[in-house]
Amino acid sequence: MLIQVVILTELNKSMTIKIINKSAHPIPHYETEASAGMDLRANITENITLKPLDRTIVKTGLFIELPVGYEAQVRPRSGLAAKKGITVLNAPGTVDADYRGEIGVILVNLSNEDFVIENGERVAQLVIARHERAEWEVVTALSTTERGAGGFGSTGVK
Repeated sequence: MLIQVVILTELNKSMTIKIINKSAHPIPHYETEASAGMDLRANITENITLKPLDRTIVKTGLFIELPVGYEAQVRPRSGLAAKKGITVLNAPGTVDADYRGEIGVILVNLSNEDFVIENGERVAQLVIARHERAEWEVVTALSTTERGAGGFGSTGVK
């Protein structure tokens, strides 16, 4: 029971991030209590038609200041991907803590039909994530595992 209380306390923690909103849209927010991501909206002056296999950078009008040790991940919206074939090309895109420019979303149209992006449309989601910095240790051998160098489907599909 004590562990559950500690976990709930950790889950209910929040952090404050500075944001400048130069769009006419609300700042990103969580749609539900357990949402991991916040929707990003297109901040454009005219519609963008994304033809099949085309890509574009969609501006959001948002500028953020993350604490060091955190990143903002720009991820696809599952509904756009499943229903329209629209996804974030470099998913997840990373907004680093020292970046102060406008957040842009690289969208690609993987469908066979044109897709029109309108001002205010929810085009991606933003997830705030903690990350670690690594230091390399150069060695001449790595420990062995059962898997070894097997990759790219080496464990099968069923």
